Amino acid sequence: MAKRTRTPEEAREKDREKWMARFQVRLALQPGVDRAVVLAAVKEVTTHCADQGEDPRTAFGDPDAHAVRVAARLVPADRAAGARRQNAVLDRLDSALRRTEGITDL
Repeated sequence: MAKRTRTPEEAREKDREKWMARFQVRLALQPGVDRAVVLAAVKEVTTHCADQGEDPRTAFGDPDAHAVRVAARLVPADRAAGARRQNAVLDRLDSALRRTEGITDL
């Protein structure tokens, strides 16, 4: 079966979907980001793109870099710092657990 060629509009829509998906994932991974922050940021991007007639890549650039900028702007510094501390503790616990996996007499 032959692969169907996308129209330019379909290609732009697919790129927009990929950009938004990556942006949402990267934003959700930032320290202190919760669902409300992700929803507000997605609404902000969607509204801007609709109002200006731009695609998100043109308007905001790389989705990873934009996620970092948005998190820095929307997440209070104390909440982000607390999340980073909690993540560091969990990383240390995970590392300690991995080191004890081979020990049978515990």
